Amino acid sequence: MLFGLGWPEVTVIGVVALLIFGPKKIPELGGALGKTLRGFKEEMNKPDELEESDTDTEG
Repeated sequence: MLFGLGWPEVTVIGVVALLIFGPKKIPELGGALGKTLRGFKEEMNKPDELEESDTDTEG
């Protein structure tokens, strides 16, 4: 699964997060995490696009 974690580990992490943050805060944290991961993924794809455009203009 995710980062080599199985379902029991994910369940324990979820319960601990629920106890720490409470049920009202979890959706906000999930949204923020999603935005962060989406931004990270977009930034990881940008250098590939720049490298491709650099090789197209050479020569």
